Amino acid sequence: MISIKNLTKKFDNFTAVDNLTMHVKKGEVLGFLGPNGAGKSTTMKMITGFIKPTDGIIKVKDMNVETDSIECKKLIGYLPEGAPLYGDMTPKNMLKFVANTRGMNLHEFKVAFDNVVVQTEITDVINQPIDTLSKGYKRRVGLAQALIHNPEILILDEPTDGLDPNQKHHVRNLINDMGKKKAIIISTHILEEVDAVCSRACIIARGKKIIDNKPRELKKIFKNNNLDNIFREITLNK
Repeated sequence: MISIKNLTKKFDNFTAVDNLTMHVKKGEVLGFLGPNGAGKSTTMKMITGFIKPTDGIIKVKDMNVETDSIECKKLIGYLPEGAPLYGDMTPKNMLKFVANTRGMNLHEFKVAFDNVVVQTEITDVINQPIDTLSKGYKRRVGLAQALIHNPEILILDEPTDGLDPNQKHHVRNLINDMGKKKAIIISTHILEEVDAVCSRACIIARGKKIIDNKPRELKKIFKNNNLDNIFREITLNK
């Protein structure tokens, strides 16, 4: 579903992503891990077509993200870091706007809306201005807009950021359920989340891939199960 080969992104003299190669299949949830500034969000933005790579190739279902950008974007649901939203809109109007942008007709929107509102548990705030919502609710509205068109691929940057423990548990269960039918990349700093939802874990540092393995193998390699310590060890060794 996602094929990345020799991906590089440079900003002037700074290399954010350095010759990265990885693949994600349908039915796979890839935990995309690394310390702050490792290049995770930059990689996600390149997969979704928001920024262009300096070098390398990204393919989505064998289509090139640069040359077939619209067709690729139709297949992707993206929750960016911070999930920028239109604060004066209600979640309902926001989802209607996104659905319209995605080319969904009214019937498709109504069916999808009913499902997504329940999935993300935003029923209680559906008609409130987004600016008035808590960080947790805003995050869930951001997740809802990524899901509204039922994409085959999900790119989720810190999807449980700002959620309380019960909400995190619910979102993880949702990702587990969707992961059976979709290809999902999830960026997180929480090892518990990797254990809970990911079938693979890819760690990058300074833009380079360090490890790509199953979470249980990751725990064997690093005796300390704290991700911050794992990242510190990787960074020092590199």
